[in-house]
This record gives sequence, C-alpha cells and structure tokens, in this order.
Amino acid sequence: MSSKSRKIILFANGELVNPQRILALINDGDYLVGVDGGLNHMINLGLSPNLIIGDLDSADPGTVKNLAAQGVEVREFPADKDETDLELAISAVLDQNPQAILIVAALGNRLDQTLANLFLLTRSDLSGLDIRLVDGMREVFLIQEEATISGEIGQRVSLIPLCRPAKGIQTEGLKFSLKNETLFPEQTRGISNVMSEQYARITLQEGQLLCIHETTEPAHNVEGV
Repeated sequence: MSSKSRKIILFANGELVNPQRILALINDGDYLVGVDGGLNHMINLGLSPNLIIGDLDSADPGTVKNLAAQGVEVREFPADKDETDLELAISAVLDQNPQAILIVAALGNRLDQTLANLFLLTRSDLSGLDIRLVDGMREVFLIQEEATISGEIGQRVSLIPLCRPAKGIQTEGLKFSLKNETLFPEQTRGISNVMSEQYARITLQEGQLLCIHETTEPAHNVEGV
C-alpha cells in the first residue's frame, strides 16, 4: 500500500447490519483486509482484499486458495494463539502508517469478542490514530482528548468513560451539554445524548471516553443524560 493511502479497512467476522452503508465508506486506494471469516463479508459485497489474515478457521478454504492464486497476500496463524485474529490484523497494518482505520463488523454475535474488540481501541500504539468500529448502523471510537462527530440532528450519541472517571468534559452540538464535568464508569449519565447540530465536538482533560454514535435515522424517545 502506498503511504498516501487514505485508510485501511479491516473486515471482521461479526454482524454487518447495513452492508450498503459500508460500501459508501470505501474509496479507491483504500487497503482492504479480510480478517478470517470477515473475508465472507467482503466477497458478499463484491470486494477483493489486499490481505487475508488469521487462523482461517472461518474463511472459505476455496476462496482463500483462489485469491492467493491471484496474488492476494495470505498470512495464516495457528488456531492456538494468544491474540484474536483482529488483534493480529491491527498489528499487521500499523507499519503502513495509515491515516485512519475502519474496523467493519466487529460488533454483535459474541459479547466476549465485542468487549475485547472495544478494548483494543485503548492500545497505546493506536493513540492519536483515527480508528473506528462500524457496522452500518453505528460507529464506535475512543476519545482521549477531543473529537468531532459528523451526523444528523436527532442521532443518538453515548459517551461512556472507560476504566476510570473521565474529567473536564465539554460538549458542543449535543442536546444535553456537559460543561467541564466528570463522567464515572459506575454511572450512566453519558448514555443517550442527542445531536442538536450536524456537528458535535467533545473535549476532555483526563481519561478516556468510548463514543457510540448511531449513524442511521434520528433516535426517538431518548432519555436525557
């Protein structure tokens, strides 16, 4: 991949709620990775990977063989390993200095896998990198200092502090604003906020916020923070 490529897109093996919305996120020059069974999502969307990676217990062997014969790089790992396939994939693409990473279909199906995938966002070597989990219905990403959300008025945005309190939070463009405030992991105040403008901005002085932005139609019957 050229160092000028805009982003890397990893296809995992979780739920893909709205495949067509994922296609709209892909541009020419993006580097596409089939993470084990995530290759099946790519084939269903008519996409060809630049890389296939994982223990390949969920990918179709015939498809993998055909793509390898066409020159697609395949990195196969043992089934008995310490890392998940997605963790291996993230490590594999970081040396390409991507401007952004989208992880498709890393939510749903198994709670343990979903939680593990969310906490992968806290890796220290991902700090400062625009990396997001998307499934066609929502985007999930980590805010450590500041972030801007682009969306539609009425879409739901939840801010969840990870591991410890997140302090000095200020928001703009959300219905229920926070002004130099603290959110605590054991409390639910940051759940179900709503975009009041097409752009929202969140900053914080300390801690980490997991942002869950529902990118489909505006939310209804939303409880306040």
